[in-house]
Amino acid sequence: MAVLKQDEEFDADSIHEKIIGIASDMVMHDSGFHFHTTKAQLLYAPSGCMTVTTSDRQFVLPPFRMLWIPAHEVHRVNFRNMVAYRSIYFDNGYAEKLMSASLRVLHVNPLLKEMIERICFWEWAAMNPAQKNILNVFWDEIGKAPEEKLELKMPVDRRFKRIVEEWTTRESMPPMLKSLAEETGAVEKTITRIFKKETGLSYQEWRQQWRLQRSIELLVEGDSIGEVSHALDFSSDSAFIEFFKKHTGSTPLQYLLKNG
Repeated sequence: MAVLKQDEEFDADSIHEKIIGIASDMVMHDSGFHFHTTKAQLLYAPSGCMTVTTSDRQFVLPPFRMLWIPAHEVHRVNFRNMVAYRSIYFDNGYAEKLMSASLRVLHVNPLLKEMIERICFWEWAAMNPAQKNILNVFWDEIGKAPEEKLELKMPVDRRFKRIVEEWTTRESMPPMLKSLAEETGAVEKTITRIFKKETGLSYQEWRQQWRLQRSIELLVEGDSIGEVSHALDFSSDSAFIEFFKKHTGSTPLQYLLKNG
């Protein structure tokens, strides 16, 4: 078991145990793009919210979601507020027998949450019978966990590299199409064509999905509906609530209570 400090380096590939759990309370973290050669990773935060960016997608992980990251998958973890970071690394030969070799976002129920917490605080040693029993239940619950589909394809066109980085780190928000054209020097039709090709969405649709992801982050971090509405440039609180309900099927409060 490792309880990591804020800036302490950790290399899962250098540790040869079959299962490695780590835990840390961190704030303002950016892992940078990296990958693991010998380990698959389960990433989860029981409190706070993480943003995970891969080579072409972005995921938001509030406390009711976890991300399965296969070995060799390039990824980057960002968060700007306090997060209870939990990560379990599985030897790739072991993981391949139990999980798919693709990224998966899964719902975390209360039982899974408790088991992840336990595993993250195990000693790095041969497992005892009680731990093996917990792992059996853990994999059974993983197998039944509903898959979550809220993800955002990221544009990779070099003309947007700088500003997409700002959107990833939450330093700025995607503006209206006209403003983006003025900022980048690309005409609106070109932007629309690029986003449609690279993300499957028009720029306006993509921007709405980004706002939805960001709203979930802010709500989980404790911002009020009024604060979220203002931060994301909605015309009113009711406009934000209606937007959120359209995309999730629930009001913001219902969404948090349902998944809490």
